[in-house]
Amino acid sequence: MMLHLAEVLDKNTVSEFRQQLDAADWVDGRQTVGAQGARVKQNRQLDPGSALAIALGKKILSALAKHPLYFAAALPRRVVPPLFNHYAGGGHYGFHVDGSVRHEADGSLLRTDLSCTLFLAEPTEYDGGELVVHDTYGQHEVKLPAGDLILYPSSSLHAVMPVTRGARVASFFWIQSMIRDDARRLQLFELDQTIQRLRAKIGDDAEVLHLTNLYHNLLRQWAEV
Repeated sequence: MMLHLAEVLDKNTVSEFRQQLDAADWVDGRQTVGAQGARVKQNRQLDPGSALAIALGKKILSALAKHPLYFAAALPRRVVPPLFNHYAGGGHYGFHVDGSVRHEADGSLLRTDLSCTLFLAEPTEYDGGELVVHDTYGQHEVKLPAGDLILYPSSSLHAVMPVTRGARVASFFWIQSMIRDDARRLQLFELDQTIQRLRAKIGDDAEVLHLTNLYHNLLRQWAEV
């Protein structure tokens, strides 16, 4: 499932982020990937251990938690602290797949079920830089307004096209979901959204309560917590 979450950050917050990021020190993005990724990656990243990266990452996760679709779509169990990247002057990231398991700073392991890209530059600020995601339904190009986020399965092959004008600035991170299977997660999301629409129309009648019971029993059966 690919899902566009609009206005995770408002424009004022994006502007504040950009003022700080535009003045930040960036490092070679190849420092944070394995051998396969390093062969196809050309960008810059913010040092993930820097005070700025940590502070902005916390603000992103706080804002995301308030988004009306986030929890229903991701059913998050754990989230990697957001990272930040910068593409310019032909910078790109060729087709690759994200590592299935990440080693966290505290020594724990986190399975990457969902990938997130939060755009921090307006599409008019740069040429190229599309996020291209290849899944079972074909190839999709994504270039969203600043403040919007795309959520997609980490199992998908994906790439960032070369940026030929301006700069593409974004945050990216991964989620370990309570539901590791993408198809089951999509079924639960669609069932949840159907329940919400019915509740808005007819309230909590017997059929809505029955569907709500079905949703929670499926979540109880499939969830890894």
